[in-house]
Amino acid sequence: MSTPEILTFEEFWPFYVKEHSKKSTRTLHFIGTTAAFACVAGAVVLKKRWLFALAPVVGYGPAWVSHFFIEKNRPATFKYPLWSLKADMVMWWKIARGEMDAEVERVLAGARAAEEAAAAAPVAAPETVN
Repeated sequence: MSTPEILTFEEFWPFYVKEHSKKSTRTLHFIGTTAAFACVAGAVVLKKRWLFALAPVVGYGPAWVSHFFIEKNRPATFKYPLWSLKADMVMWWKIARGEMDAEVERVLAGARAAEEAAAAAPVAAPETVN
């Protein structure tokens, strides 16, 4: 079964949150993103260009490990690189403010409600051709 194409960031965000449902995944993302920020800042302040090259490695390394070994899913970066980067920043900020766990619960509750509504909806009988 194929999934519908995601066309907006507003559609992407709940998908992204569900792909990061485990706290350990979010923690590894936070650590990686923070390390990437530190590399970029260090590159600018210390004028060490090699730190720019290190930033994606320390940023994506922990994130991808968490997807492959904890969530057991494929990183959203592979299909939606720009929205994934934006969502990483949103998630980092929500974790820093202590809001991400509640956001995960909100999104997962909405997904459960949608699934229950779909399951309760009457199934249309197939049309017959005469």
